[in-house]
This record gives sequence, structure tokens and C-alpha cells, in this order.
Amino acid sequence: MSTGFRSFEQHLSPAPAPKRILSLDGGGLRGMLSLQVLRKIEALLKERVGATCLGDYFDLIAGTSTGAIIAGGLSLGMTVDQIEEHYRALGATVFKRSFWRRGFVSDKFDANKVAAALQGVFGTRTLNCTDFRTGLLVVAKRLDTGSTWVLTNNPRAKYFKPGDDRSTTIPNGEYPLWQVIRASTAAPTFFEPELISIHSPDRPDRRDTTGHFVDGGVSPHNNPSLHALMAVTMGGYEFGWQTGADKLLLVSVGTGKASPTVDISRLAALQGVAALNSLMEDCGDLVEAMLQWLSVSDTARRIDREMGLAGPVLGKTPMLTYQRYNALFDRDWFKSALERDVSDDYLRGMEVMDEPGNLDELKKIGQAIAERQVQAAHFPPVFDKDEPA
Repeated sequence: MSTGFRSFEQHLSPAPAPKRILSLDGGGLRGMLSLQVLRKIEALLKERVGATCLGDYFDLIAGTSTGAIIAGGLSLGMTVDQIEEHYRALGATVFKRSFWRRGFVSDKFDANKVAAALQGVFGTRTLNCTDFRTGLLVVAKRLDTGSTWVLTNNPRAKYFKPGDDRSTTIPNGEYPLWQVIRASTAAPTFFEPELISIHSPDRPDRRDTTGHFVDGGVSPHNNPSLHALMAVTMGGYEFGWQTGADKLLLVSVGTGKASPTVDISRLAALQGVAALNSLMEDCGDLVEAMLQWLSVSDTARRIDREMGLAGPVLGKTPMLTYQRYNALFDRDWFKSALERDVSDDYLRGMEVMDEPGNLDELKKIGQAIAERQVQAAHFPPVFDKDEPA
């Protein structure tokens, strides 16, 4: 199908240049925030270059957890409106509380409902299906080996196709798309792990025939932006894209940054949970700091009081242009950025990742973020170029 934009093969190959990456954080149902930012970007690009969906413009769409769900839809050419419709249905179906599911003795929600919902959206497609509009990257954590897995639909990737030296290995290209995304969303205590067959069952001598995968947010890459940059520039991933402020654009969309404060007056067990959440926020801050350090950016934020904007650019030559859109669940930020007076109770309520009743309010917050943060100037005209270099 001719769309006037790059073909799937052109999106992933080193040429044509420049290249554009869209990166989507995890965060449960707070992904509703991301969708509003994406709608603003979609409208901007439709007006400017005639893109009918974000998959026309972006060459790679990366996602972790809830971001993987959105990324999967966008990579197939879905519009933001279509994805939001699926998203609301998923929230209403999956996030139903049960007295018998407490999150410690058993997983809080039924993973079978997630699987059924994702199969309803993505069908029987695999990572090597032929109807992808653009590149897809999904981050998951393989718990039984402790390794972070970055799964893409790049046909040149090392484990994507069968190989004579690993005849019993199931190629990544044959993994069901819904299952890869389900693996990335399998948050511990919320959903049970997703089991993916790694080797064919005719090798009983192998102990790692099945991989136990959990939410990619348990790795350092709940914000997959840095790993997406690594994937397209490191040799092992077989993308081979060029770097430079006018050659690579990375647009990163968050689901809201929770308060990192730990209440030390609480019980030790609760302090431990809060400390783990704080560690995830530390990883997110590190990803943002690294990307600001390597790039030119119109949206750079102060990482902390000492680091500031994480500059000057490392080596004085930026690797990319980088834009980041997000909310901070902080009363001062809401007042200065969104002109809203909110209570601490309101913010703690909005931080929750599994409350369908928050979706309408999250949508309003996301719309306010999109209106105030997303600017046409953040997408330099040099990146509109679509013809081969």
C-alpha cells in the first residue's frame, strides 16, 4: 500500500535519513496521559506533513509495559483515537478488583483477561507479520535469567530468523505480538509472568526451554528511550542508524513522574516498597539525564539542584535531537505548569496505576500537558525529509 511515506523496510533501514524515534513509558492506566500528548503530536504532523497516523512519520516506536500496548497499535498504523478506544475497554475489563486477589498471596488481577484483550486487538500476528507500518521495540524482563530483553520487528536482528547454529531456538520473529506485549506488561504482584517458548520442546536437555517474562518496568528501562537509542546505534542490534542533531530525533512521552519521597515513619515493609518505587524513579531520572547530556533539546528539565540540565553536551557534539513530555505529580509543578491548585490526596490518587475511575481525570491532565508542552518547533523541518539520502 502506497501512503506517500516510507515503507516498512525504509523505516528500519539505515537509509533514508534522517530517522525519528517515538518512545513511550510504562505506567499502567496512566498511559491515558500519554495518549493525549500523542493526539496533539498526531494532529501537528497531520497538518504539517499529511501523516494519517504516527506510524507514517516515526521510523521506530518503542514502548515498555503500557507503553508497549500503545506502541504496538501505533506500529500497525492505528490512530490515537482507535488506541484510546481499545485502552478504555482494556481498563474496564482487566482492572476489576476481587476480594480473593490481594497482590501478595496471589496476583492482583487475572492475566488471562489481559491475554484475551490483547489477542482481541493484535490477533494472531507475530513479530514477522507483514502489516507493520513501522518499526516496533518492546522492553521486557526475563525473570528466570535476570536479563532485560529488547524485542523488535527488525528482520536483520540477530535472533529474528532461524539459524543453522541454533536449530532448536524459536526465532524472535515467530513470537506472537500479543504475547510479547503481554510479557512487557506483566507487572509483579499485579499479573502473573508471561511464559514464552524460547527453545522447541524436542530439547529436553535444555533447562531454559521456557522464559518467564515480567514487566519491562522492573528493568532500568521503564522509560525505553535510552535503550531505543542504544538499539539503533550499537552494532549488535543491526539497525546501523546515523547520529547527529539533524539526523536523529527522539520524542519521549511519560505517564507522570511520581513523588520519590519515602515516608520513613511507616512500617519497614512499606518503606521497602516505597524504596523500590523510588529506585524506579531514580532509573527514570538517569535515563533523562543521559539523553539530555547527549542531545540538543527544547524540553530539557532540571534533573536535580546540583546536576541542573545535565549539560554541557558530552563531547560537544550532540548525538540527537531529544524532546520529552511528562507531568510531575507535585503540587508546585501543577501550579506552575498547569495553573491548577491540587491537594496531596489528589496527587496520590492520580499516581495509582490500576484505577479505571481515574481515566477521565487523567485525560484532562494529559490534554493540559499536551496543550502547554507540545510545540511545532520541537519537530524541526529537517526531520520532515522522507526521500532516500
